[in-house]
Amino acid sequence: VVSNRSNNQRQQIKSAFKTMYGKDLIKDLKSELSGNMEELILALFMPCTYYDAWSLKHAMKGAGTQENVLIEILCTRTNREIQEIVKCYKSEFGRDIEHDIRADTSGHFERLLVSMCQGNRDENQTVDYQKAQQDAQRLYQAGEGKLGTDESCFNMILASRSFPQLKATVEAYSQIANRDLLSSIGREFSGNVERGLKTILQCALNRPAFFAERLYHAMKGAGTDDSTLVRIIVTRSEIDLVQIKQLFTQMYHKTLATMISSDTSGDYRRLLLAIMGQ
Repeated sequence: VVSNRSNNQRQQIKSAFKTMYGKDLIKDLKSELSGNMEELILALFMPCTYYDAWSLKHAMKGAGTQENVLIEILCTRTNREIQEIVKCYKSEFGRDIEHDIRADTSGHFERLLVSMCQGNRDENQTVDYQKAQQDAQRLYQAGEGKLGTDESCFNMILASRSFPQLKATVEAYSQIANRDLLSSIGREFSGNVERGLKTILQCALNRPAFFAERLYHAMKGAGTDDSTLVRIIVTRSEIDLVQIKQLFTQMYHKTLATMISSDTSGDYRRLLLAIMGQ
């Protein structure tokens, strides 16, 4: 039932269940399930925006911060999605997401995430090639072209330009610098801010490829990062999972379904594969 319904339909099932039986479906599911299966089913029953907000809150809860979750959500969503997440975070958890980010992160990484929380990226789809040239020049001057790095310039351009505009900037940059912008960021930055900036660029170049890579790394080697696996499969299932599957095969010469099958088991595996339409 669950894998063959859209998120909207699952919300209706949840309220119909309460009407018919006077019981909370989520509480019932929690008492019947455990482990990865529980996490997957509960994720599927959360409204999309709430699930993103909930994931962000969990990433910052308690000791330690899961920076990769903050990056994966805040650097890849559209303006509208981010604005909804910020509102939902406030109304559901009574907290200000920007305040939580400031308390949990620092430095250039904190600034990048705060910029992302504004949900204010230019969304004009027309590319201004002259501006792309200028931006590429400024990025070169702010990084490779000088001693030290002017981080605020990178933050400003990567946080405010539209994705198609950034793609053109990446192309212009390779001509100016004789190396690609991703590798320049790798040389100029490190740690979380490097990962955040690279994520923004990867989304500008090919968002489904970014998620395909995240899925691959969640399963590669010993052990599986199940939370990442669940989060990406659930959040992209009605957006671009079809493209993610195609790119996964091209990039890793095996299908996503094959890799999930060998890394998971039981009902959890069956449900993941069913969401993927296998």
